[in-house]
Amino acid sequence: MSEQLPPPSGPVDLLEVRGIRFVEGPPLRLPPGERQAMDRAWEEAVRANPGFFDGPVCGAAGLDWEGPGRLVVTWTRATYRIHALRRVGGATVLPSLFVGVVQPAEDGSLVVGRMSSSTAAPGRWQLPGGGAEPPAGTEPLDLDTLRRHAARELAEETGLLTPPEELSLWLLTHAPGRALGLLFRAPVRPARLLCERFAALVASERARGRDPELDRIAFVRSPAELPGLGGTQVNYLEGVVRRYAARTG
Repeated sequence: MSEQLPPPSGPVDLLEVRGIRFVEGPPLRLPPGERQAMDRAWEEAVRANPGFFDGPVCGAAGLDWEGPGRLVVTWTRATYRIHALRRVGGATVLPSLFVGVVQPAEDGSLVVGRMSSSTAAPGRWQLPGGGAEPPAGTEPLDLDTLRRHAARELAEETGLLTPPEELSLWLLTHAPGRALGLLFRAPVRPARLLCERFAALVASERARGRDPELDRIAFVRSPAELPGLGGTQVNYLEGVVRRYAARTG
């Protein structure tokens, strides 16, 4: 599931961290007027795209440093409709918490994917990934939980199976007031394998009468290649590609 309803915009920070501690906060309390506005905006969004599902999501309620390179993330439970408030001017916004996967190919490029027409942001290019979901029962929300979620998103969107333990936390992308993303780096894979797995996934989804979450993937090595993709892009993509190219160039 895409991490938010409208395309993200505005500045974004890329943070390197050595440790993250997650603390669950109370659910967001909305004034009655805003709750009604949220429900109306959600109903309009579902009418426009019946594929929307009001499943459980995590919101990023707070972000604080507790030491050099160490963060405390306060998160809260919500459902996907909370992001419909971004369509309501002046309403409370709960920043989303999402995971993304930096999947390198053997030639030094990164895999990016274009959201399909049935998703919340059709035509938008981003890394494989999606909104973080609250853990079940008494299971904690921690890096291991989010690493497993990132591996699942990578499989669901690209067809590539990667053990969670092979994903390492690389960067945090922080758009103040809008989103906090944990980007995990995957092992290098041959571009041919990536294309084959993605093609097989798309064929399987369409054989079941479903649209894949990504309708196209591409390989980029530098920010200069991003405009050639066409469409829109998540706000962190240029910075991530630039950072990766600088590290591996």
